[in-house]
Parts: sequence; structure tokens; C-alpha cells
Amino acid sequence: MKRIWGSLLAALFLVFWASTAVVADDKKEVDRVENAGKVMTEILNIPDNIPQDLLDKSECVVVLPSVVKFAIGIGGSYGRGVMTCRSGEKFNGPWGAPTMIALEGGSFGLQLGGQATDFVLLLMNTRSAEGVLSSKVKLGADAAAAAGPKGRDASAETDATLRAEILSYSRSRGLFAGISLEGSTLRPDNDANKKLYGKELAASDIVLKGAVPAPASARELLGTLRKKSPRHKS
Repeated sequence: MKRIWGSLLAALFLVFWASTAVVADDKKEVDRVENAGKVMTEILNIPDNIPQDLLDKSECVVVLPSVVKFAIGIGGSYGRGVMTCRSGEKFNGPWGAPTMIALEGGSFGLQLGGQATDFVLLLMNTRSAEGVLSSKVKLGADAAAAAGPKGRDASAETDATLRAEILSYSRSRGLFAGISLEGSTLRPDNDANKKLYGKELAASDIVLKGAVPAPASARELLGTLRKKSPRHKS
């Protein structure tokens, strides 16, 4: 009997240890998703924000909180964030579970005075969305990118906006503006996905196939987007 109880206690300890290890392992990812939700909420609630028609036409949104500059050669940047897309084959359903995303390279950090900067990117078509979900995409080369116009009354019918597959915005020191991210790359952060969801998942399966439900940490991000842009208007 003592051996049985000893074995049960050992098993319970292992289960407890494993569960606490998972919680500790995914803390950074949970914080990242929560911070992305805060950034999205704050940006969409300022008066001079992303034009509503562009947000409604977007198929996916990438939010990268606190991207920082590092010194390699002439400069570069490094950031981690999340990407969420409208569900359904035609991207016309509600915003779905996020995948973790990495932003790397480029010299745009030099334009921002070395300050930690929040980025929001709108992916405007299926090609750009599928490209980012499946591999590394270089902005300006693999996908046409442009600084997004801002303001509720801003015209989105400029040549650059109409041609762009990805529109990018930045917020630093409280200032919100469109910014060019050409030369930087976006790619799935598969290691972070494994930590967040507890198993290996392809970014495309998370976003396009609904392989997992959205985590609790994405509640603010998805709630804000579903409220501000509930329907896709192509």
C-alpha cells in the first residue's frame, strides 16, 4: 500500500511540475499577445488613427509591440508580435486565433531615434497573408509595402496604397504615423507558437484552418478588432 501511495504522489508531483513548467515556458508569449491587444485598442481609439475603409478591407493584421533597434552595420530592428486574420476561405469570417510573428532586419530603426516602437501592419490580400504564414517575406521585394495613410478622413485611394499588399504604421513616444518597412522581413515564429499553444503547429494551420481556439490572452486583441471591423469589405 505504501508503494502504491508513493507512486501516486510521485505521479501527481510530475503532473504538477509539468503544468507549472508549461505556464512558466509560455509567459513571454502570453504577455506578447496581451500587449498586442493593448496596442491595438489604444491605436484604434485615438482620433487620428487607421482609416476605417482600410481596416475593413484588410484580411489580416500584424501587431508588434515594442520593436527595438540594434546596432549591426548601419542598424536594424528586431521585434516579436502576433498576426490574426479573418476566418474562412475568403477571409470573410470573424477574426481568429493569432499566430506568433517575427520582424527582423531593415534600417528603419534609425528613423525612430532608437526608441522602442509599436508597429501595426495591415495585410490587404490573400497573397500577402499566405506568404507571411508559410515562409519569410521581405517587404518591398516579396510583397509590395507602403507607409499607411492615417486619419479618419484620409483618402486611401492613392497609387501607393492601391498597389500595396502590406500597409505599415508605427507609434513611438505617443506619435502615430505611417512608416515604410521596406527591407525588413516577416516570418512565422514557430518556437513561440509551440510555447503558446503547447504543441507544434504550423502558422497556416492556426490561422487558415482553425487548428486551435484562440487563447485567453488574445481576448482584448480579437474583441477590439471584432468591434471596430466586424465585416470584411473587399
